[in-house]
Amino acid sequence: MNDLFEEPFVVHRPAAQTLPLVFNSPHSGRTYPESFIAASHLDALSLRASEDCYVDQLFGGVVARGAPLMCARFPRAYLDVNREAFELDPEMFDGPLPAYVNTGSARVAGGLGTIARVVAEDREIYRTPLAFDDVRQRINTLYIPYHRTLDALIASTRKQFGVALLIDCHSMPSADAAEQRGAGAVRPDIVLGDRYGTTCDERITACFEAGLERLGYTVVRNKPYAGGHITQRYGLPASSVHALQIEINRTLYLDEKKLTKTGGFARLANDLVSLVDDLAGTLRRPRPAAGLAAE
Repeated sequence: MNDLFEEPFVVHRPAAQTLPLVFNSPHSGRTYPESFIAASHLDALSLRASEDCYVDQLFGGVVARGAPLMCARFPRAYLDVNREAFELDPEMFDGPLPAYVNTGSARVAGGLGTIARVVAEDREIYRTPLAFDDVRQRINTLYIPYHRTLDALIASTRKQFGVALLIDCHSMPSADAAEQRGAGAVRPDIVLGDRYGTTCDERITACFEAGLERLGYTVVRNKPYAGGHITQRYGLPASSVHALQIEINRTLYLDEKKLTKTGGFARLANDLVSLVDDLAGTLRRPRPAAGLAAE
């Protein structure tokens, strides 16, 4: 494992897994190595602008209900597992990159590849160019073990129950930079992403959406977040593995400037956990010719 992180990620497992659900929080890591901070233009608080602050704790109650929860401890600004393994910006490096590196994705262009160039509001992270060997070490010791573990967790869930649902848990700013300048509307409470219906059975997405709306939340699908690399990689409904991304508006539970929990945190956490049984029930209902149950 990476020597900067004694435990780069953790899987919180129930005493017995009783639900065909796997929860994943890839962007809530908040261990910032001193060497990383020293290499940055930004201070420790500014580096946290892209962090899904406390999302792992928002979903912590699912473990007692019988579902595992996987969480990164390394921060998204240091390495982003919700990208391809080698999705990198060549302008960040002190030499040429290998031909297998994806340098042309929209995420790279936006500064948010596997190794981010910027945090929120396009603030540059690094003072000097990076060495590819150092970045490859991050990927080999953090990214690859993370995905190997998540893949095994989903596979064991499908083997046990005949079906698995991955809920990829994220948060979003209450407004992006343009919206903060008055150029757009405030975002909804929740955005559900299923890659426009390709990574998750419609009944599952609809169940989650309806449950959230019953609890009083405004919910939209796929805009502006349709699901990232994790959702796309693991969501294979034809193989009885479904993946759904949830983006939670931070204003529901967080002071976005101080990064401290507000009074809304407890209510939101309880509401999210209350939907677990509905999701599990939907998964267990057979659906002719659609593969919700095991083949």
